[in-house]
Amino acid sequence: MSGSLFGTDGVRGRVGSEPITPNTVMKLGWAAGVVLSELDSKSDKVLIGKDTRVSGYMLESALEAGFSAAGMNVSLLGPMPTPGIAYLTRTARACAGIVISASHNPYYDNGIKIFSSEGTKLQDEFVARIDEKMSEPMSCVDSEYLGKAERFSDAPGRYIEYCKNTFSESLSLSGLKVILDCANGAGYDIAPHVLSELGADVTPLANQPDGFNINHECGSTHLSSLKQRVVEYGADIGIALDGDADRVLLVNHKGEEVDGDKILFVLASQRSKDGCLSGGVVGTIMSNLGLELALKSMSIPFVRSKVGDRYVHGLLKDRNWVLGGEASGHIICLDKSTTGDGIVAALEVMEVMLKTGRSLDELASGMTTYPQRMVNVAFGRGDSKEVVESEIVQDAVTEVESVLGEKGRVVLRPSGTEPVIRVMVEGKSHGEVDRLTDQLAQAVKVAAF
Repeated sequence: MSGSLFGTDGVRGRVGSEPITPNTVMKLGWAAGVVLSELDSKSDKVLIGKDTRVSGYMLESALEAGFSAAGMNVSLLGPMPTPGIAYLTRTARACAGIVISASHNPYYDNGIKIFSSEGTKLQDEFVARIDEKMSEPMSCVDSEYLGKAERFSDAPGRYIEYCKNTFSESLSLSGLKVILDCANGAGYDIAPHVLSELGADVTPLANQPDGFNINHECGSTHLSSLKQRVVEYGADIGIALDGDADRVLLVNHKGEEVDGDKILFVLASQRSKDGCLSGGVVGTIMSNLGLELALKSMSIPFVRSKVGDRYVHGLLKDRNWVLGGEASGHIICLDKSTTGDGIVAALEVMEVMLKTGRSLDELASGMTTYPQRMVNVAFGRGDSKEVVESEIVQDAVTEVESVLGEKGRVVLRPSGTEPVIRVMVEGKSHGEVDRLTDQLAQAVKVAAF
C-alpha cells in the first residue's frame, strides 16, 4: 500500500497518536466505505475483525460509525485471526474485510488492514482513492440510507472448520503432543480448538488475553518459554503464533527454533516429492541463503521478493506458484489460503511429520542455516538511495562479495520506517560475517555523513 496514510501493510501506529485516533479511524471507515460503494459490487457489507488489544473496542466502534455514515452495512466478527477475516470476507460475499491489528507489536500500537472481496490485500489503486478521499470533508448519507451493524455470530466455528478441512481427512493428530503459544492474541480460542478437534494432545500457553498482554513475552517474537515447555513436557512440536495469527514459528522436540525459512524448506521438500509443489518457492531478499541452496540441490526454483508478505503474494500470483513466505513466519500456501495463515501452515508441517514418520528436527535438517548479521546505519545527509549507490559503498560491496563468493550474500536495504540503511551479510562462518558486516557498515557510514 502506498500514500500519505497507508504504509507497506496498512495503517499502523501508536494508539492515541495520528493516524490511530478515533476521529481519523472513523473518517478512514467513511472514506473506505465511499470508495467501496463506488465499486461494481453485489454486496454493501463489510466485515470487521480484530485482535485482542484493548484499543480494538474503540477502533471497531469508530470504523463502524464511519462505514455506516457512508451507507455500508457492517458485520462484526470480534476477535479473529487475520487469515480468518480474509477467509470469511470471501465466503460471506462481503465487499471488503477490515482487520484491526498491529500484528506482533505491543498492545499500545494498533493498525488497520483492508482485504478485498477475494480475501487479498486491497489493490494499490483503491488504496490511493481512499487516501484521496481522506483529504475531503466527511459527509453522511441521508438517514434512510445509513448502514446497519450486526454480529457475525458463527464466525469462529466457520473458520475452525475451514482450518480443519485443510488437513488430510485420512490423518489424525492423535498421538502428537503439542505446546501451543497463542501470544494472548487473536488465535487464543480458535487455534486450540482446531488442534484438539483434529486429535492432538494440546497444552495451550498465552491463551488468556486481557487487552494488554498480547505479544508480551510470548508468541512468535518471544520463544524462550515455549522452548522450555516443549522440552519439559516431552512434546513433539511447539507452535508459536503472533498477535493476529497470520504467522507462525515452530520449536522441535529438542527445544530448537524452526523459523519460516526452514518451514518453507520442509513444505517444499514434501510437496516436491508428492508432485504438488506447482512451480517453485518465493522468499524475500532477507531469506537465508541456506534455503536457496537447499532448494537448488533439489532442482526447486527459488526467487526473492521485497520484504513483506504482500510482495511474496504478488510474485506467487505472477508466476502461478503456490508456496512462499518469510523467515519471520509468514507462510503462504495459495492452494489453501489467500494470505499467510499460521494455523494452516502449522497443520501442513504436522501433516508432513505424520506422513513421513519423521520428527520436525529430522525434516528440517536438510537445510543448513548460514550465519547472517544485520546492522542499521543512520544516514545524515542526502537520501538513502544516494548513499547506497555512492562509489565508496559500491566499491565496498564489490570487495565483500568477492570474499564471499557463491557461499555468501550482501543486502543493503533502506528502511521504510526510519532514516537508516540496513546492512546485511551472510557467509560461511560467524567470524567472517561479523568482520565483513563491520567493514561494509563502515563504508556506508562514511558515505552517509
